[in-house]
Amino acid sequence: MNIKSIIMMLVLVMGTMSFATAQKIALVDVNEVLSSMPEYDNAQKELDRIAAEWRQQISQDFDGVKSMYNKFQAEQVLLSPEDKTKRENEIVKKESEIREKQKLKFGPDGELFKKRQEMVAPIQDKVFAAMESYAAERGIDIIFDKGGATGLLFSNPEYDKTADIKKKLNIK
Repeated sequence: MNIKSIIMMLVLVMGTMSFATAQKIALVDVNEVLSSMPEYDNAQKELDRIAAEWRQQISQDFDGVKSMYNKFQAEQVLLSPEDKTKRENEIVKKESEIREKQKLKFGPDGELFKKRQEMVAPIQDKVFAAMESYAAERGIDIIFDKGGATGLLFSNPEYDKTADIKKKLNIK
């Protein structure tokens, strides 16, 4: 190695070290903050109530299809081939309608997802605004979500700012 390579390596290492030490990092457990907020808890309870109601309706609809099928099973020996086909098609159609209803309520872009966005997104925005404000006030460069699936295995407790964010939001 020549002197020029050594100097370049030294400059690179020094630059990396100064960049690494210039970063201020904080950890926040966003789930803990959210679950401590009464409005988030109320939204979750309302979403759970709505989902339970829809699940019950769909379950009753499926029970109706099961009843149709059982009735068909009991009567099929008395039915003509055309009537058998007609009843089978009715059962299949009804089951398909219920599955479509289930998808509309609980699918990836379903009513429950949209309701969750409508009710929870403003609360999440409030938390993220508080984090941004906190970071700006304290010169923090990076905030990691301690409670999320980030793969964080160790953290120094002095970097956990969850309590500070909760305090900023006036929650316990």
